[in-house]
Order: sequence, then C-alpha cells, then structure tokens
Amino acid sequence: MQEWMTPQEIADAQLTGMPTTKRRVNELIKREGWERFAASVRQRTDRGGTITEYHVRLLPLAARLDIIGRSLPEIEQEAPASPDELATLGATSVFRRDARAAIVKAADKLHDIAGMWFSSTDQDFCALYEARKAPVPDWVYGVVTTISPRSIARWRQAVQRGARNRLAGDPSKNRAGTGILDTAEDGRVKKFCLALVAKNPHLAAKHVRATVAAEFGETLSVVNARTGEVKDVDLPPLRSFQHALKTWKHEHRHELTYLTDPDGYRSKVQFAATGATVAARLNELWEIDASPADVMTTDGRHSIYACVDIYSRRMKILVSKTPTSAAVGLLVRNSLLDWGVPERIKTDNGSDFTSYQTRRLFAELDIEQEICPPFSPHKKGVVERHIRTFQHDLARMMPGFVGHSVADRKVIENRKAFSRRLGADDESLFGVELSAAELQDYANRWCSETYAHSPHEGLRRKTPFQRAAEYTGDVRRIDNPDCLDVLLAPVPGKDGLRTVTKSGIRLNGEVYWIGTVLPGTTVFCRMDPADLGRLYVFDAAGTEFLGHAVCPAIAGLDPAATAAKVKAERERMIRDGVADLRKEARKIGPRTVLEANLRRDGKGADLVAFPAPSSRHSTDSMDAASLALSGIVAEPLSADAAAIFEQEKREHAAAQAPNVVRIERPSEETMQDRFRRARDLEARLAEANLSEADARWLKGYQAGSEYQAMQLLYEDFGDRVFGTPKKERAGNDRRVE
Repeated sequence: MQEWMTPQEIADAQLTGMPTTKRRVNELIKREGWERFAASVRQRTDRGGTITEYHVRLLPLAARLDIIGRSLPEIEQEAPASPDELATLGATSVFRRDARAAIVKAADKLHDIAGMWFSSTDQDFCALYEARKAPVPDWVYGVVTTISPRSIARWRQAVQRGARNRLAGDPSKNRAGTGILDTAEDGRVKKFCLALVAKNPHLAAKHVRATVAAEFGETLSVVNARTGEVKDVDLPPLRSFQHALKTWKHEHRHELTYLTDPDGYRSKVQFAATGATVAARLNELWEIDASPADVMTTDGRHSIYACVDIYSRRMKILVSKTPTSAAVGLLVRNSLLDWGVPERIKTDNGSDFTSYQTRRLFAELDIEQEICPPFSPHKKGVVERHIRTFQHDLARMMPGFVGHSVADRKVIENRKAFSRRLGADDESLFGVELSAAELQDYANRWCSETYAHSPHEGLRRKTPFQRAAEYTGDVRRIDNPDCLDVLLAPVPGKDGLRTVTKSGIRLNGEVYWIGTVLPGTTVFCRMDPADLGRLYVFDAAGTEFLGHAVCPAIAGLDPAATAAKVKAERERMIRDGVADLRKEARKIGPRTVLEANLRRDGKGADLVAFPAPSSRHSTDSMDAASLALSGIVAEPLSADAAAIFEQEKREHAAAQAPNVVRIERPSEETMQDRFRRARDLEARLAEANLSEADARWLKGYQAGSEYQAMQLLYEDFGDRVFGTPKKERAGNDRRVE
C-alpha cells in the first residue's frame, strides 16, 4: 500500500472527498495546515527539484479507505462446506464460520501490506468494512453486519489455534435454554407455560405467572447443570416471564400454530409440493372449485366457479348467485364446447359437486369424477391458486371490490369518514356499479384475453394458449352441442324417477300426460328449461328416449285436444300389441295345452323297470273268491286229502319247469360269497334255466360296483383270493357277456 503521496498523485487517484486537480489539492493542504504535522511531511530530491510528499494518515477517512481498498487483493472464495459439516453445524453456522474466516483473512492481508501493528490495521479494516469497501465477497456483509477490532482479534486467535469451527458459534446464544424458567422442575414449568399458551393464546405474561405460582408455588426447584446441585429459587419476576414467553413462542411457533390455528398451519407450515399435480395430455384432468367473489354487484354478492385444465392451465369462470348443481353443469357445458371432453374431473365434497344431478351428468358424459377428502383444499391446489389469481388481479380493479378478508374490508370502509359511513348501505359504501352479467363478461374477457396469454411459471414461462396450441394429440369433441342442453336439464326430486299412472306422471302437484308409455312403467324425467309444461321422458336407466310429457295447464294447450291425442296414442300402442296376440292366439287349438302337457308327462312311458322281489299274498276269502270265479265249490278236505293235494301241487310245479335250478342263498353272505354265487349262476346260465328270482338278483348284482371291483380283483389274484380256478375266467367272462 502506498503510504506517501505528492499533491499530483493525490489528484490523479480521485479519492473520495478529495479534489481532482493539483491546484485544488495544494489549496486544501494550505487551508488545513498539513505542514504543521512535521512527522507526516517529508521532502525528497528528484530531477525536477525538491518534491514534498504527505503521509496518507493526513487524508480524510473516506480517502484513506479508498487507498486501503485498492491496495488489498480480492479474497478467494472458501471451499464449500462438506455434507458432514452441514449436518453437524447447520447451514447458518457454516455460513457464519466462513464469513468470519474471510474477514480475518482480509484483515491479515491489510496488516501484511501496511506493515503496522494489528491494532492499527484492524481499526482501519473495521472502518473499511463499515463502508462496504473491504475486499470480501458480497454475501459476507449479509452474514456479519458489524465488526470490531476486538472481534477480529478473537477470531484470528481461533484460526491460529486451528479451531476454525469455533467461528461458527454465537456467544450471545451460548447460555440459551439454561435459564430458571427453562430448567425449573425438570422442565415441567416450560411445558406448563406452553400448554397455557396453546390453550389460550391471548393470555398475558402476568396471567401465566399467576397460574404457575398456583401450580408450583412461589419457589421453583432448579438443578445446576455443572455441579448437579439442587436448590430452590424464588419465582422469577414478571419481566423474566415476558422475555421467556416471547422466546418460547418463536422457538415453538410451528407447534403452537398447529394447536391454535389449524387452518393457518395448513396454509403456512404444512408441506405443499409445488407441481405435484401433473397431466400428460390435454383434457386428462380438470379441477373445479367455487368461492365467494370479492366483488359486490348490483344483484348482490355472487359466487364464482373456476374450471382449470391441468395440462394447459386454461381457465373458465362462471358467476352464480349461489353454489348449485345447475351452475356446475353450466360451467362444464361451456368448458366442453370450447376445450373438448376431459377424462377426469377433480372436485371437493361439496353438495353441489356430490349431488345426484352432477354425478349423473358426469356418468352420462363418460367422465370420471374424483372427489377430494373433506378439509383438504391442497388436494386441488391448482384451481385454488387460480381462483386467488383471479381475485387478486381482476377483482381488485373492479368497482364494488370489498377486499379479500375482513381486515381488507375494514380498510376500504375506513376510506370514508364515520359520519358518511353511518347508515350507508353496501352499494354506496363500496361504489357498486357492476351487474352480475357485467361481472361475467369481464371474467370471460380476462380468462381469454389476459390470463390465457400470460406466461405461466408452471409451464416453463409458456402461456396457457401456447401450451394448448402446441398439443398434437387427440381431443374428444361433442358433435351435437344441443344434447348437452337435455343432459343439463333439471331433474325433478332426488333422482328424477317417476312411475307412470293411468293419468300420467305426477310432478309438483301437476299431472303430465304421455301416451307413448303405458301405466306401471318407471321412467326417468328431465324438465325442459325453456318450457315448464313439458318433460323429457327416458327409460329408468336414462339411455332410451320414450317421448315428451306435457301439462296442458302450464303449457297453455287445449286440454280436450291434448287428452284426445294422448288417448289415441295409448290406444294405438294397445292395438298394436293386441293384433300380434290375436294372431298367435288363432294358432292355439282347444286341446293344444292338454296334448302338450300329456306329451311332456309321457316321455317315460317306454321305460320298463326291473321287477322287484315279490311273494304271494293270499287269504281264505281271496281263495274262496278265486274258486267262485272258476266255478268250483270249495268243500272242506280231510287232513289226508289236504296232504295229498299239496303233494300233487308240488309235483305239478316241478313238471312244469324240469330244467330250472334253484340256488339257495346262505343266511349271511360276505362279498366273496356273493361273488362266488354270481360266478356259479353265470356258469349255470348256459346249461339250465334259472329261476326268476335268481336271474333278477344276478342282473342287479352285475350292474353294481361291488361286482365290478371283485371282478378286477379276481382278474389280478384268481384262486388265491376266491378259490376259483383262474382258467375258468375266460369262459365265465364269455358267459357273462
């Protein structure tokens, strides 16, 4: 750094507060008497003669700072902090450490250049820093606002000792959290005070102190952090409570906000991801919401409905007197005609969005409705933000603006003196001039002319119009816009379903006549907005149009002529149905039903059942009746004659069937016994006639599962299981067949 300068060098340097010509500098030197400071004035001989030089300490402070600042090189940027340092110290502490280290480095540079004591150079550096002329990065001034020679000396000492991280500390906060109220009663006093504030945020410090005294007493138990000694101290004064409450409210402001102001916490503290709602296609997702307008009209204060396409950020506004399903339908109609048909629409759970009419409209248009949970406006944050943009942009410029909140409204009211406000209505107080129709017209112009052509941050500075115009994908369009008028027609009652009676359809105490629907039919009705005396009548599902129903009293029609026309239509429908029935009835004869039922019931007549086992049943009366039929008179027989008669009957029966072999059944048979018996009957079947009972038994046994299972076992094991020679199997099988 240059310490001695001639008048010409001082003028050429153009220092702050100094003349810029040699003549003016000499006049300043003579006027201020620099010559009397002999130690700061010297002369040297040069080729041009004797030259007088002056020490820079004679210059004003601003000029000296210019010289010092020009002589100091720019301090290099410190290396960025590592992630471990950020995690250990915190971002704020790291910035504070690096800023103080930069100040120490710049002060040391000045010391090296000046060659003076640290006490002198540090004082000059402090003045240079206060004038924001020190060679440090600009961000350092934002972290360290003021410095002193003592601070620089303390920071320099920490750097020389290798304790650079000590520069990150804040001495004013070294004892934070160690006060009596912070540690008293093992921290329960602090928790109790915060609970009182959370319970009633309007409590003053004196109220809190009195409650703490009643809860813990006039003395508090405090533990010394260094020695562990427990001692009782008096309750701190009111001033200590005021300071502690102020500090605690700031430290725990988020927790207190969560407990005392849930809506404020949700809007100011709760995490909200910007750009979380995205759409990959035009009309993939719309968001719809309603809000009271911040503009009062001559028709009263209205609500505004907003519809936003997430992909392009286009917006539609509808002004409605009250939130209704009809307003939702009209907003959707306007958006459908201009933008096309969306895939999904996201709404809240308001009654106008969850009504039967709105849900049916979305279902008939094949639009999926996504309803947000209650009390979650962040779920549809895009449309919420668009409504705020409308309120804070267009609404503020309109006559009749009433403010965005109660506080804003009060400020607007205060523009007029109290005497002028007393007894004045809202229209005169807020200068209401616009009608609802004019508000709607301005809203349409603002959406299409202003907002649509304004760069949007969420679209990377593109405008909504540009975003939509650049889309090259498919957009669903409605060919017949008039059908929307029918789908948006009001639905009577809760669900629009009515049952047709012989008189017609009853609605609101009136009867609507229809001849194309027969009594007893459940129909879905829509009211014609242009003619209250007419209904659109559909089937119960709403997918088939059945005709119009009219009420002559409301529609202004001739009742007699209308009744005749309706009656003629209904009789024509009956005649058409009767004609077909008569034509079919002629094909049906008097015995058609009888013969059809007999044929159906007699389908099993050709089936023959296997004879069941039977035994002869006879009585004396039956025998006598048989004799009467044969013409023989029964006479009592003697015992010998009766025996001879029975013997002759047996012999006669044997003579009638000489080749029949009867095989007696054992009293108790096993499966093997029954199978052997069946094989014996099969062996004798070709040689002798079996009795009817044995043949019937064999046929039934062969059809059973036992016979089939035993047959398989016999084929595998033969004589070892059944004792029958295996060589007989082939012959027996042939006989069975």
